This record gives sequence, structure tokens and C-alpha cells, in this order.
Amino acid sequence: MAWFKRKDKGIQTPTEEKKDTPKGLWYKSPTGKIVDTEELEKNFYISPEDGYHVRIGSKEYFEILFDNNEFKELDKNLTSKDPLKFEDKKKYTDRLKEAQEKTGLKDAVRTAVGKSKGEDIVIACMDFRFIGGSMGSVVGEKIARAADYSLKNNIPFMIISKSGGARMMEAALSLMQLAKTSAKLAQLADAGIPYISLCTDPTTGGTTASFAMLGDINISEPGALIGFAGPRVVRDTTGKELPEGFQTSEFLQEHGFLDFITPRQELKNKINLYLDLILNRAVRA
Repeated sequence: MAWFKRKDKGIQTPTEEKKDTPKGLWYKSPTGKIVDTEELEKNFYISPEDGYHVRIGSKEYFEILFDNNEFKELDKNLTSKDPLKFEDKKKYTDRLKEAQEKTGLKDAVRTAVGKSKGEDIVIACMDFRFIGGSMGSVVGEKIARAADYSLKNNIPFMIISKSGGARMMEAALSLMQLAKTSAKLAQLADAGIPYISLCTDPTTGGTTASFAMLGDINISEPGALIGFAGPRVVRDTTGKELPEGFQTSEFLQEHGFLDFITPRQELKNKINLYLDLILNRAVRA
């Protein structure tokens, strides 16, 4: 019965031949649920165990919203400069270079035009991986140019917000983007072109104080963090304890800041249903 006995004691495999488990095969949600990454992708990056919406970027949102993932990217080569010669622990130019190399993105937003359920739509989608989705001059300029494209071609406009707020390395130049983008959205409103704002986790700071709350409809994904200042700042300013669920999308909907919350797998159908209704055209299946 020696067939099941180990002839040599100890592990005999040379170190260079040992194989590690490939990274990224499993995802653990904040509630501790474990899900296979392939299953997660098939489920619109939503944990099937607890419904948690995993943070995704423009690549994934474009795949979800554009038909066959076909679109034309707008102003894709715009990059940030460093007019203030800003430096803290690192030079701003170095931070930009590191973020570009790490993410493969030029800045914290991508804009594109394509068809969704057969009809044209312009989408600006923020990427949190690029310096926390912070809003600098390029973010504001690309959103403004996307709004101009929408205005010129009479195409509905959508912004997907995912941001930590204004980019401190650009100081007042960053804050100017709040007024700039808001003015462009006012032009869309005057022209009767629909603008949809989707707030995802997180939508905070100057983003919330500008275009994220100016939609003809403001919508969100379940459980998203949405607010201007952080809970500690709000608590210290008001001197009051904050209610349970403060700054979640569910809390904001209950208090009138959001029109509705939609799970990611229903997002494409919901926004196109709204557009069909508001534009008085036949509802698409």
C-alpha cells in the first residue's frame, strides 16, 4: 500500500517553479462577501451576494451604456498643465505623470458620443482612479466641450460623476470649473436638450456643488456616497448628530435631492425610457 505514501519528506518543488494563485480572480465586497471576478463582470460589477455596486470607471460605463461598446471619444488628448507650479510632497507634474501611467487615462474624465438603444447620446464619465476623480481645468473643459457638442448636434447629454471634488493643485482655476460647467448646462436647458446627471460612489465636493445636482433628472446607484463636505465637517459646523444613512443615495432621495435610484443592470433602459418620454418619441423596447 505504498502508492499513497510520500517517498520524500518535505516540499521538493524548487522555488523558481512554484506557481502563485493569479491575482484578481476573486473580489471581496465591504460586507465580506466573496465573488468570482468573471461573475462580477457578467453581473454589471454588482456583487450578487449583497447587491454592492463595485466602483467602476469610464471603460465599464461605456460598455454598459453604448450599443456594442461603439463610440467616438471627444477631445481625448487634452491633458492638464501646471500653471501654479504646485508642489507639496510631490510636484503636481509628477502626480499627473504617475496617474497617467497607472491608469492609462489622460485625466479624470472621458467624453464620448455614440448610440444607446439606437439613439445618439453624449456621455461624460469621471474616473476616480485618476487623482480621486478630482475636477481640474481639463475636467471642466472636456465637460464644457461635450456640452457644446451636444448643443450643436441637438443630442441628449449625460454626466456620470465619481469624484472627490475640486483639484487642490489647481486652486482657483479648479473652482472656476464649477461656474463654467454650470453655464454650459444652462445653455442646454435653454435649448431644451435633456441633461441627465448620474451620481455614483463617491460624488462629493465641488462636483456635487455644480453639475452633479443640475440635471433635468438627478439619479444615482444604490448605496452611493453623495455630499458636499464630509460628515465630520458637517457635524462640527451644525453642532448636531447626523441621522443614520446620512449622505447615502437613499437618504438623498428621501429628502428630495434625487429623482430615483436605479441598479446598474437597469441603467441603460431607465435613462433611455426617460429620454423617450421627455422627447415625446416612441418608447423603445
